[in-house]
Amino acid sequence: MNNLWDDLKKNMKDWSSVAVEKAEEVSKIAVAKTEELTKISKIKIEIHQLQRDLAKTYENLGRLVAYHAKEENMVNFTGNKEFYNSLQKIEDFQDKITEKEAEIQKVKDEFGLQESDITSAEQNVEAESIKEETVEEDEATQGEVPDPDNPPS
Repeated sequence: MNNLWDDLKKNMKDWSSVAVEKAEEVSKIAVAKTEELTKISKIKIEIHQLQRDLAKTYENLGRLVAYHAKEENMVNFTGNKEFYNSLQKIEDFQDKITEKEAEIQKVKDEFGLQESDITSAEQNVEAESIKEETVEEDEATQGEVPDPDNPPS
């Protein structure tokens, strides 16, 4: 009976050490994936900003064209530096966006990430953000007396 107990203790020690090793391995993989996803998220934020700048440039170009067409009855922009500067800015933003998208693909290829990995991670972050907002709203509304004339929607 004593021998059985000693064997059981030895097996438990072996199993626990294997479990600890596996847990460390899994945590290292998780940290690496998180770093990779963070890199991609940062690049996506940069792309979003570039797209906003691109949209503003298009908007400003539209205003320029509308102004010259209406006020100066001009429809030919040959030699108009402001017009061509706007076109150059648009091309530059589009090139930068393409470069950033290539950076994302490079990170994906380098670390073997699939779009589904990134999408699920983004959804998890978004879900956590929504939970935090809901908790904050609940905490803010606790203790408030509801207005009987204005029911909550």
